[in-house]
Amino acid sequence: MNKAEFFDTLRTERARWDELLSQIDETQMTQPGVVGEWSVKDIFAHVTWFEREMVGMLQARALIGSELWDLSQDERNAVVFERNRHLPLRDVLAEARRVYEQLLEGLQSLSEEELTDAGRFREMPAEWLPWKIIADNTYEHYLAHAPAIRAWLEKSEEHS
Repeated sequence: MNKAEFFDTLRTERARWDELLSQIDETQMTQPGVVGEWSVKDIFAHVTWFEREMVGMLQARALIGSELWDLSQDERNAVVFERNRHLPLRDVLAEARRVYEQLLEGLQSLSEEELTDAGRFREMPAEWLPWKIIADNTYEHYLAHAPAIRAWLEKSEEHS
């Protein structure tokens, strides 16, 4: 995937993600039960954590990150949830906007080669594709969580 295609996909999927979230009012955003005990706010904080990790990778040009990567996915998700669950919604949303802007800045600084060549990032296995790692932790993450949010939203609307 080239840089233009990557940006187009990221922006398109982010617009869809933002559109989905715009359908949810502030009260609904904090209601648990979207996925297990997670609320939409918790999912948003979760996705933001992964995007923040990508910002760090882009800034360092290295596959480095939080110590949480040493945990299993379930353990890591539980820790991220616990760290963010008591944060006010406005703080979570503000942080998400800030991190996304940093992500865009970091991506804009990448050359075509850096987006496709793992050798441009310290510690990255040679068979990995940097764009794929970033996609997995950004727009593909939106796509992974959107169906649960939509289903929860539809169920909520049926009961109101």
